[in-house]
Amino acid sequence: MRNTIGRVLLILGIYLGLKYLGGSIGAKLLYPITLLVTFLHEFGHALGAVLTGGSVEQVQINPNGSGYTVSRGGIRSIIIMGGYIGSAILGNLLFYIGTKSQKLIKPMLYLLSAAMMFTAFFWFNSFFTTGILILFAIVLGFIGLKTKYGREVLMFIGLASILYIIQDFNVGPSSDLAAYADTMIILPATVWKYIWLTIVVLLFIINIRAIFRPRAKKESL
Repeated sequence: MRNTIGRVLLILGIYLGLKYLGGSIGAKLLYPITLLVTFLHEFGHALGAVLTGGSVEQVQINPNGSGYTVSRGGIRSIIIMGGYIGSAILGNLLFYIGTKSQKLIKPMLYLLSAAMMFTAFFWFNSFFTTGILILFAIVLGFIGLKTKYGREVLMFIGLASILYIIQDFNVGPSSDLAAYADTMIILPATVWKYIWLTIVVLLFIINIRAIFRPRAKKESL
């Protein structure tokens, strides 16, 4: 338990230090993480389309960290919500596996690499998107195959993803929220924003509680 707490605090300290104290150097070091978070966001949209019977035509990641997904069919409300809620679920899953499940660390790195390669080629939209996803896939595959830092990498990506979603919430989901409010007209975009934020925070709290829940001791007979 102490080792887990130490790792979480170290990764949290590194991320917050780079984010708020790192200046231009910190921003450059976190740039790949920003693109990874964008990938998780757009992949969440894509999963929402596929899981509701739709199809994905394009996934784009822009050099400035923005992105978009073009889909056809499916349930629009779930597809839209899949960006922030879906990426929050994926981020929590990465963080949990990196923290608690040693056996799943390498499979998750390989699965994440495979998802990037699939997106790069089958949902092609630009050479930048394809190139950056191939590079990420190779790096994550190498980390899983040749290093012992898979745990720390998954924890960092997962935690950074969750914190980025929460920190960027006033700006990041504006286009998604506007589209969602047009689809779900029973509430305005501002109300949906706080509903989404509440869901993201609750997911993180539940995940943290699961990670640090004491293991039940087996009774000896």
